[in-house]
Amino acid sequence: MPSPGELIAPKRLGRDFRWLLASSWTSNLGDGIALSAAPLLLASLTSSPLLVAAGAMMQYLPWLLFGLFAGSVADHHDRRRLVMLANASRAVIVLGLVVFLATGHVTVWVVLASAFLYGTAEVFADTAGSTLMPMLVRPGDLGVGNARLQAGYLVGNQLAGPPLGAFLFAAASFWPFLLQILCVSLAVVLISRIARTPVPAKDEPTADAAKVHPIREGLQWLRAHPPVRTLIVIILVFNVTWAAPWSLLVLYATEHLDMGAVGFGALTTASALGGLVGTVCFGWLERRLSFATLMRVCLSLEVVMHLAFALTTIPAIAFVIMFGFGMYAFVWGTISTTVRQRLVPLHLQGRIASVNMVGIFGGLVIGQLLGGLIAQGWGLTAPWWFAFAGSAVTLLLVWRSISHIAAAPPALDVPGSADAPPA
Repeated sequence: MPSPGELIAPKRLGRDFRWLLASSWTSNLGDGIALSAAPLLLASLTSSPLLVAAGAMMQYLPWLLFGLFAGSVADHHDRRRLVMLANASRAVIVLGLVVFLATGHVTVWVVLASAFLYGTAEVFADTAGSTLMPMLVRPGDLGVGNARLQAGYLVGNQLAGPPLGAFLFAAASFWPFLLQILCVSLAVVLISRIARTPVPAKDEPTADAAKVHPIREGLQWLRAHPPVRTLIVIILVFNVTWAAPWSLLVLYATEHLDMGAVGFGALTTASALGGLVGTVCFGWLERRLSFATLMRVCLSLEVVMHLAFALTTIPAIAFVIMFGFGMYAFVWGTISTTVRQRLVPLHLQGRIASVNMVGIFGGLVIGQLLGGLIAQGWGLTAPWWFAFAGSAVTLLLVWRSISHIAAAPPALDVPGSADAPPA
């Protein structure tokens, strides 16, 4: 019988993967603590739905400003070192917020400014970090590797972190952020154990190609590759519809469902529990169902989830919905990441990942702004109705394209690509 360590991080994935996994899990615990503590801090400073939504929006706005540049930087520098520097910067920024909290000088605007600076550092950390997996494992193991990273995200960011953050916030507003600093700092130490990651080699450019700006080179590749381009568009639109109500979940839980601060944190815990079930089932699903089928099922469940939240007023039902959300969201995140990593050449991983992240967080920024405006005018359930209608229409439009995305051939310039199974 395999040991727990072998089940979590199989030896075939290598030592460096284990350091990456440990760093990712630790960082996600810190982010999970802030996931509940940050909106609770804003809600304690203002009752405006627009300002509460702006907290998350300011953290994601840097993706629109610096995302493509971060992708180019990741493709031309030591990616491991970039992650270390960016995460160290995140720890310093949170330390500054703690000083304001401890001295009693914190305001809504201090929190929003901290969120923007933190989000800027996160752009470089996440972009460079997303390129490490294809450099450390064979393409045929990307699904397993991404599933393990997703499991850490679920346990740390969704399961353990939020209730711990809510509990610590109830004790004193600065405690959850101190623990977040500790986790992010430890993540820097862990990822430093990975061997230096050289800049991926590529063919010598022609005289004309040498004149192409690195960011433009990535965009040109994306324009000529419809499967990846369509996948990014799907992610963009579904993040707009998802973020509209999700940015106000703290108000929806505490005011509409009357669950309190701890209940709000417990909602994300229910999502994480569902995700863990998805973790256990993923290998079985991957062996028995096509990626196209799984992608369609996940997006269909997203539509149903929005409708269910719009209709319910019962906390117990909200927990069931969140549990189901965790199950399918985990499967979708693992599949979409694996498909993209298999289809993109190694030397473009950073730039295409950054475009994907710009789509994710651009959608979040737009959705959060819309959600705040819609809730301000029509109440806390109105964003859920918007999300239901928008996601349903989008799914109908892209239904047939999903087959082309899942069946596209993998890139040939990554180690072991000839052994990679088809998506």
